[in-house]
Amino acid sequence: MLRLCLITFAVMAAFAVPAKSDGVTIFAAASLKTALDEITQGTDTTVSYAASSTIARQVELGAPADLIITANVAWMDHLAAKARLASDTRRDLLGNTLVLVASSDMAFIAQAGLPVNHYIGQDKLAMALVDAVPAGIYGKEALIALGIWKPTLPNIVQTDNVRAALRLVAMGEVPFGIVYATDAKAEPRVQVVHRFDPASHGPIVYPMAIVAGRDTPEVQAMWARLRSAQAAEIFTRNGFLVLEAPQ
Repeated sequence: MLRLCLITFAVMAAFAVPAKSDGVTIFAAASLKTALDEITQGTDTTVSYAASSTIARQVELGAPADLIITANVAWMDHLAAKARLASDTRRDLLGNTLVLVASSDMAFIAQAGLPVNHYIGQDKLAMALVDAVPAGIYGKEALIALGIWKPTLPNIVQTDNVRAALRLVAMGEVPFGIVYATDAKAEPRVQVVHRFDPASHGPIVYPMAIVAGRDTPEVQAMWARLRSAQAAEIFTRNGFLVLEAPQ
């Protein structure tokens, strides 16, 4: 248990907020890391990855972010209500799907059509915080819809963000995890064993907006870059659904 707690703490620390750079600073949901690192490569951009709940609260309190991308609409709605978004810059950028993953080293082969509780059973299950982080919220909704939330709850290991849950499974510390399909695609040490029906949870939408007071030409250029055909190709290759036509 101590080892598990130390690993979780280390994973959380990996997403610490950087100091403000002279270029553009993006606060983004942790699940965007693989794609967004590629899109921003070669630009004067700093990206801070964490749970949507964390980055939204940081922006609300005045953290030095220029752009923010969350993994659900609720946290962006929260910032809009606090007047923390620049006018007319909010866009629904991406969609995603939810999956159950296991370590690639586990001695079984996933079989199509088997119910999720065939895999979970009495084993530990890694999930992002189920009452605050979008991936955890979606996962909880899916387990409730399947009627297995209450019996599963004692075995859930909650983490600060979805990439932390993914890493626990990849390292073999927890046998199963609920993550986004894009996370599973980015991590060769896990295998997808179940794909949740999108109807079992709320729509997975990634809204993006410029932070109020940060609407500079440099930030506008990055905002446009993230909506470009080049970015759309990278997002699509990483498993995301692009929700608007590239600009």
